[in-house]
Amino acid sequence: MSKQLNHPELVDLIRMAYSAEKAAAFAYQGHAGSVKNAEDKAAIRQIELDEWKHRSEVLDIMNRYGIKPSTYYEFRFHVVGKAISFSCYIIGWFMPFYFAGRLESGNVCEYFRMKQFFNSLGISEHDTILYEMGIKEKEHEVYFYEKIKDSKLLPFFEKLFSWGRHKQLNNIDLDSQLPVEESGVYCKN
Repeated sequence: MSKQLNHPELVDLIRMAYSAEKAAAFAYQGHAGSVKNAEDKAAIRQIELDEWKHRSEVLDIMNRYGIKPSTYYEFRFHVVGKAISFSCYIIGWFMPFYFAGRLESGNVCEYFRMKQFFNSLGISEHDTILYEMGIKEKEHEVYFYEKIKDSKLLPFFEKLFSWGRHKQLNNIDLDSQLPVEESGVYCKN
């Protein structure tokens, strides 16, 4: 018998993350297909595979607690992912890289918030996997940012969408990354 989680916000976040990983993977299929550079294509394809792996890891956690996927989230994120995938072929090179970076910047905190919620329930057995998924999302963010950091469009998009050179959606610095045990300070707000 699976243990039940008495934390509605955590359960919802887990369900949303599970479905959102599918949307991200679909989006990266289109993004990889739309770029011409072979190295970029391979890197984006690897990021897609990372997203499918995260989805599987989140499902493992869901199964442990008897959490069923949300039909609503599954449908919504399926449509969103396919729409983004298609749009990558028509919106030029900058926007897919920019919005992927912004999305990943926010996704980092999903996993650190999950870790914090689990810890608030006295559960620490998922700390390492949630930490690793959050760090991997940060690596994705950095990859996409590096691709657009010199674009003349970046200042305008940063002002409009609150992400870029001076604005981040998380407080993680990969160059001075904290170990799992000290990572409770990440994504506190």
